[in-house]
Amino acid sequence: MPQDANLNVLWSRALLEELVRGGVRHAVVCPGSRSSALALACAHTPGLRVWSVIDERSAGFFALGMAKQSRQPVVLVATSGSAGAHFFPAVIEAAMAQVPLIILTADRPLELQGWGAPQTVPQARFYGDFARMFADVGLPEANSASIAHLRATAARAVSTACRAPRGAVQLNVPFREPLAPIAQDFGAEKLTALAREGRTDAPVTRIAQASRAPDPMALAEVTARIAANEHGVIVCGPRDEDDGFAEAIAALSLATGYPVLAEATSQARYGGGPLTVSLYDALLRHEPFTRSHVPQVVLRFGGGLTPKSPQQWLDASGADITVFSDEGALYDPAHQATRVVEGNAVLACRTLTEGLSRGPGRWAQDFMNAERVARNALEKALGEQKDALTEPRVAREVVAALPENALFFVSSSMPIRAVDAFAHGGGVPMRVLANRGANGIDGIVSSAAGMAAAAGRPAVLLSGDLALLHDVGGLLTAARARVPLTVVVVNNDGGGIFSFLPLAQVAKQDEFEALFGTPHGVDLSHAAALAGARFERPTTPAALRAAVRTGLEGGLHLVEVQVERATNVDAHRHLFARMAAALGEGSWA
Repeated sequence: MPQDANLNVLWSRALLEELVRGGVRHAVVCPGSRSSALALACAHTPGLRVWSVIDERSAGFFALGMAKQSRQPVVLVATSGSAGAHFFPAVIEAAMAQVPLIILTADRPLELQGWGAPQTVPQARFYGDFARMFADVGLPEANSASIAHLRATAARAVSTACRAPRGAVQLNVPFREPLAPIAQDFGAEKLTALAREGRTDAPVTRIAQASRAPDPMALAEVTARIAANEHGVIVCGPRDEDDGFAEAIAALSLATGYPVLAEATSQARYGGGPLTVSLYDALLRHEPFTRSHVPQVVLRFGGGLTPKSPQQWLDASGADITVFSDEGALYDPAHQATRVVEGNAVLACRTLTEGLSRGPGRWAQDFMNAERVARNALEKALGEQKDALTEPRVAREVVAALPENALFFVSSSMPIRAVDAFAHGGGVPMRVLANRGANGIDGIVSSAAGMAAAAGRPAVLLSGDLALLHDVGGLLTAARARVPLTVVVVNNDGGGIFSFLPLAQVAKQDEFEALFGTPHGVDLSHAAALAGARFERPTTPAALRAAVRTGLEGGLHLVEVQVERATNVDAHRHLFARMAAALGEGSWA
């Protein structure tokens, strides 16, 4: 049918055209009748790849994973009623982790609102404060001013989603029937060329983003602090950007002589510089080391830290702390930061590096020596376990099996902590993502599938069993999208993280198990069968590595590693104790 033969079709086409011209390349579409014009517009808009996902909750996280990987806004389409509400958890994560999403919620017209029409709920500001912008674009109208306004609103939506702090925007799009693309005479010939086609080579309204260059005066102040203090550290929390950050941090650490404490998801640990410390959690649990290594200057990049010990050490140090906020978000819960420098973190690193040339000294060497001692002790302790697979061992083996430039997604709860504490870095670069905005376990499988879809190559997910069961529909999403994904699930039959909390020591055993341990007894091979995934259950480290490498060849794989939840706490404590014993008093006193 000609693109101007139906008003709903023309309206939807104009909207999607502007989103694509603004930089959108992927649309995740959920089935529905009221949203049919939007779905068809997605399918027919050049430059847009469309992914069909049955479950809106999974679709939200699938889009989130795509946007995290690509760092481009992704469109989500839902029909009217409660459908769009299922995007809410993903919208929250997008807000907290600064991930750009464009949500199109189809709606019923005004005359059906509040009169009991089916599939009709108030959809205005569905996501409250978690959305960066809301606009109701109004019912399709056959006049040039209305369509030009629609196009301009779409352009503004993309700009807002991508402006720091990034996040989701909601455009509510009501339609009257007929919803099917039936030809109708609505005076299309009277529309201006701008309304019908927009500016074919650009958005109808181009919104120039404000400069992201850090303030030179603030950087000069930081440079002076660094020059006056040899004892400093660079701390890198979760960060999604793939923009040369690792190289910039490595150069800054050499120029300052400051070691880099790099989280697994910082994009600075794997393939990082020579002063990168990955087993910093073990070091900063060791009182003799922390007592003799109090930083004077701290340079903070990325999001909040996963382990508690490093943050407590930083907060108690009394150091001059600078937080570099390149997405407009603040991570200083104890309010210990001296200053916050907004703007592009890579540019900040390069500017600081140009003004410094101290080089590493005894301070940095102490950290690197301690890292080497801890790493040797960890490897020896794991080697003594022979073929036993504990949760720390699983994290270490999965990371060790990944090739250069691998795509790795890590679930919240215990997996991210195990990777951060025991899967030390090295010279092999890889991209490591996690949903650390709200730190939840929802939508993990779908997010990892979105990562693989956006990259167009295999990804590996390390998940816990509850996170998998919470998003088992994500396996179906991955199967329908035919994305190459290997899900390694650590099955301890429940919520292992609660055993690390004081609650485990004071609650009655039966109450603890029923309310927190939550054993499920599910045979996960059935989940694999549901999605048509290849299933493996390795029992040795070598078999686990082989399963991961096989998965990287393509297809959908579910690799289950069964471990004992009852012994998990002791396994973690044993490894930390072995590293602490090896560190001893050392030369730290």
